[in-house]
Amino acid sequence: MEINKVYFVSAGPGESDLITIRGLEIIKEAEVIIYDYLVCKDILRYARDDAELICCDTLGKKRYLDGFSESQELINKVILQNVFKGKKVVRLKNGDVSIFSRISEEIETLIKNNIEFEIVPGITAASCASAFSGVPLTDRRFSSNIVFLTGHIAKNKNSEINWKAIAGCDTIVVYMGIKNISEIIKKLMKSGKAGETPVVCVSDAGRITQKIVTGHLENIENKIKNNNIQPPAIFIIGKVAQLEKDFNWNRKNKNILFTGLSKKRYFLKGDYCHIPMIEIKPINNWKNFDKYLKNINIFNWIVFTSRYTVKYFFERYYFLGYDSRNLKNIKIAAIGNSTKKKLLEFGIIPDLVPQEESSHGLLDEFSKIDLKNKKIFMPRSDIADKGLTKKFMNMGASIIAVVAYKNIMPKDLPDINLNDFDEIMFTSPSTVRNFIKRYGIPPQNIKISYIGDITRKEAEKWNLPD
Repeated sequence: MEINKVYFVSAGPGESDLITIRGLEIIKEAEVIIYDYLVCKDILRYARDDAELICCDTLGKKRYLDGFSESQELINKVILQNVFKGKKVVRLKNGDVSIFSRISEEIETLIKNNIEFEIVPGITAASCASAFSGVPLTDRRFSSNIVFLTGHIAKNKNSEINWKAIAGCDTIVVYMGIKNISEIIKKLMKSGKAGETPVVCVSDAGRITQKIVTGHLENIENKIKNNNIQPPAIFIIGKVAQLEKDFNWNRKNKNILFTGLSKKRYFLKGDYCHIPMIEIKPINNWKNFDKYLKNINIFNWIVFTSRYTVKYFFERYYFLGYDSRNLKNIKIAAIGNSTKKKLLEFGIIPDLVPQEESSHGLLDEFSKIDLKNKKIFMPRSDIADKGLTKKFMNMGASIIAVVAYKNIMPKDLPDINLNDFDEIMFTSPSTVRNFIKRYGIPPQNIKISYIGDITRKEAEKWNLPD
């Protein structure tokens, strides 16, 4: 049996797009991923469908606390068990694997067992907290040196840490310090660090739930308590922390909550925060859908009303052994540009795309065509508006609308403070319904924007501002 190399992959902190391309490519090939609970779960979506995902929480690793020896031994054991089964194993760690991640213990285990390994670097929490608070870790005016410190050592009586040397550093970055910050402050001030030294505390750095508290060494403990700051958090201590006031781009920019599934938006005014209010899942039983695909040539038109109808139509069509050549005598309609782009991925140029990307625009274009006695096949979601079907029938068409996927509300939507946002953008009726179900009616001071008239009409039912 071939023994594969083990990859230690840095997941980065915060959201899934902070992982490196190299790390993501390795994850896509892994058969077993052993991951820390702090790792953004969105990263795991890129794993193979048959990959085994093992969270270290299930192996007894405690959150934010020291004393990992027993659980570390269990993690080592699980790594070895899977390697010796011939599996392709990835050990996925939050932040950068080389900084405060106990990678040494796991590497030593592999070396003892003559197992090859590779380390994939990533963004550490300190860099992330620095970037997302606007506080540079170095500055030629204030800081030419940095020290990284783990909060766990503060109560270690056997530690040989030179607190005087640490206090003399220009910038001090404390990882995992929430529980022991009082002791850390005492040691730093006792060792000569001034009480008025600026401090920035960043919790959940790089995530939509990020919080920032500023203060000084002498009052930061009370401030984080008053603001209910919870781990994980990073403290940046030093004169550079005073730059947060002017450099915090996140606080200065307009914050827009985007509720749809489109890719993140860049080079636009404001900061787009993505929390999709919908999740797309395949249907459980394809029997009815397959029946029509096998006889697709009885139809004159196929109408695709979203990029997901395209995705599931062609994935299923290929599964059944067909390809786009079979569709040569059928006209294709796409409701808008995103649906058109998805069709192009499958080699299909649609015959009809309305200028107005909506059901209304689609019907307007079809009103110019004689649909009498024409047969239309329309894959749709399980919650799609039935009105479109009726209007096609009123035009004289015979239409078959079949569910191709499920549109559901995501589990574990994060707790957020809506007052952190200047605008909320809804992209479909279901994003409106799911948002209100999870978060309630938005505060009156937040601007609400909509994509499509049908989304706006759904919002009107809930008396959301226009």
